[in-house]
Amino acid sequence: MERIPILQMGKCLLVTIQVDMQDQTALALQEDLATRIEASGARGVLIDISALEIVDSFIGRMLASISGIAKVLDATTVVAGMQPAVAITLVELGLSLDGVLTALNVERGMQLLAAHDRDLDPVGVPDLDNGS
Repeated sequence: MERIPILQMGKCLLVTIQVDMQDQTALALQEDLATRIEASGARGVLIDISALEIVDSFIGRMLASISGIAKVLDATTVVAGMQPAVAITLVELGLSLDGVLTALNVERGMQLLAAHDRDLDPVGVPDLDNGS
């Protein structure tokens, strides 16, 4: 079974999904992330789905579930890079991902995490509001 790598960046975990996820891969990611959040004390989780072209209802529910698990473990989750077709599909499936923070890209996702928890330091992320 394929596993999705989880990278640690300071107090954040970064997950970049580069393949269309199968159900077992999504379940493994959920378990791996919960374990890493607990072990590392991470305060933020950023899931980059920009490479995902297709999602089904199971994957949509898993993204919401991962966010809920992270919240219980005192971490904020941001899903970044959602393609328009994926967003449309999720809404058509009735999965609006209530309570899941989203961002257009990883950079904005890191800024969103930092805004939710001042302890997070988005190292090397320019402040887009100040034009830097």
